Amino acid sequence: MKIALASLAHVHAGSYAAQLAAHPEVELLVADPDGVGSTEAGRGREAVDATFFDSYQEMFAAGPDGVVVCTENLHHRTIVEAAAATGAYVLCEKPLATTVPDAESMIAACAAAGVGLMTAYPVRFSPAVRAAQQAVASGQLGKLVGLTGVNNGKLPSGRAWFADPDLAGGGALMDHTVHLADIFSLLVSAPPVEVYALSNHILHPEAAVETGGVVVIRYADGTVASIDCSWSRPDGFPTWGGLSFGLVGEKGTVQVDAFGQAVTGFRAGGESRWLGYGPDLDRLLLTEFLSSVRERRRPVPDGEQGLATLRIVTAAYESTRTGQPVKI
Repeated sequence: MKIALASLAHVHAGSYAAQLAAHPEVELLVADPDGVGSTEAGRGREAVDATFFDSYQEMFAAGPDGVVVCTENLHHRTIVEAAAATGAYVLCEKPLATTVPDAESMIAACAAAGVGLMTAYPVRFSPAVRAAQQAVASGQLGKLVGLTGVNNGKLPSGRAWFADPDLAGGGALMDHTVHLADIFSLLVSAPPVEVYALSNHILHPEAAVETGGVVVIRYADGTVASIDCSWSRPDGFPTWGGLSFGLVGEKGTVQVDAFGQAVTGFRAGGESRWLGYGPDLDRLLLTEFLSSVRERRRPVPDGEQGLATLRIVTAAYESTRTGQPVKI
């Protein structure tokens, strides 16, 4: 099947490109018109083994069966709608869009074209997350009372657009709230009803967006969850960051570190090292997407899930603006 990669702007694009190029059933097409001559560290255009096109229009004309969208967040809607119009299934990087109306339009466009729309939430494919989900579903923990999550990272200086309020749609809240909001939706059976959030610029005060924040979500059954979504890892930290969460139930607790399978140490001279050996979550994500394209079925997580998590982020920004809890 032909799979197209729309842009190399996102940090995950390199991983997706390498895995798709090596896949025996995939012919990889790439368009990265904004990356020509880019000096962004790690954009990696020269390392991608694929057929390159000068524009998205030329790439879509080649008839891809699926499209992976890795543009800046602001451009998701335009590319997703154009891909859907060609009859291609779409995997879109998170957040699904920068506004709720854009996300709704993307979902409507894919539905009208009869194609699947998937949101890139690779961490939900982690075996550790699946084990936590099973522990909740089996009743082992009893009724959930609270959840706490931490998704911290570095200031994404290698991709400056992540800290651009227009291109990214926000800062740390937009970047790191959605993964845990997605995971919590797997664990809490009730829908979210209220969000309260705080953010600041204490870390990296030169940035044009918030670099630290905490989001508190209240669900219809009374369960409360908190998410620390800050860009709080120092530049010298050995890895990009991490994601962990804890569950508190009436009968027990669970702690999950999605990237805890790693060896840490130091090189001569004091340089710290982090070598992960856990499952490749990008590979698991792409496996689901390729299966949905091959079988012409709805992918999971779909666009509706991307919209649901975006509603939480949008409410969080409104809460930081007003200083009050916001109903969803």
